[in-house]
Amino acid sequence: MTHLSTLERPELVVVDLDGTLMHDAPTFEERFVSDYSIWVLQRLHDSGIRCAVSTARPVSTGLSFVQKLPTDACSYLNGALIDFQPLQSDFDSLTNPVNASQQHVVKVGFPSRRACEVCLQLLSEIPDLRIGIVMDDMRYTNFDVREYWTTQSFTITDFHDVPEGVADKIIIFPKAGQSALLEQLVPEDLAVNISEGVMWMLMNPMANKEQSLMTICKRFGISPRKTVSFGDDTIDIAMLQRSGIGVAVANAHTDVLHIADEVCPSNNLDGVAHWIEEHLL
Repeated sequence: MTHLSTLERPELVVVDLDGTLMHDAPTFEERFVSDYSIWVLQRLHDSGIRCAVSTARPVSTGLSFVQKLPTDACSYLNGALIDFQPLQSDFDSLTNPVNASQQHVVKVGFPSRRACEVCLQLLSEIPDLRIGIVMDDMRYTNFDVREYWTTQSFTITDFHDVPEGVADKIIIFPKAGQSALLEQLVPEDLAVNISEGVMWMLMNPMANKEQSLMTICKRFGISPRKTVSFGDDTIDIAMLQRSGIGVAVANAHTDVLHIADEVCPSNNLDGVAHWIEEHLL
């Protein structure tokens, strides 16, 4: 465990959004970042410390929040897409496959053809599995995603008509009793992350928050030991452990609280901003 007293002044702060920086709300679409948190992060950035966001959100639901912050980089989709010009980018520049080779965009996915193969294999074993492919901010699913998100674009598919491209991830919402079998069926070439205990994500093993932290640090020439990261969910654990200081919000999953170097107040109490103001400003 690292403690703040032994950490050199950090050069980078990385913040998760949902459950960490953002306040909770009755619906996903109503979650928000407080003016206080924005003000503190701007002061932090003005002091010479870079700021980055690491979120499970896609561009469609993350970009507007990222651009309210003094963000030097943003890792979307848990690391499947990293943008190094977040304040200049727009939706089209980040989701159009023609632009995927831009120098400020790092995409870590796998072929959509492979994604379709996996979906069909899983459905052959669990026919009523709710499953889909996320690619270029479109969801190709066998279920209506409005059950979970009302603003995200989707199209119903049988996984024989998904266009060629680079898939960001496969999403699965297991029903009661399906998780044990699903765990046995996940192919070895994909890694599993589970978000908020509900959504399973099958991804390129290199698309994760820890690896995206390393990519951001390499781009900026910063040692991971000179970073502070904040998170709340199990998918944040490796990122927090790799950072010089890993801070969990008080509302974090028990496993996150167990490995964290520090614990700050909850997301709904602006814990990240209070910790930064107390320790870094």
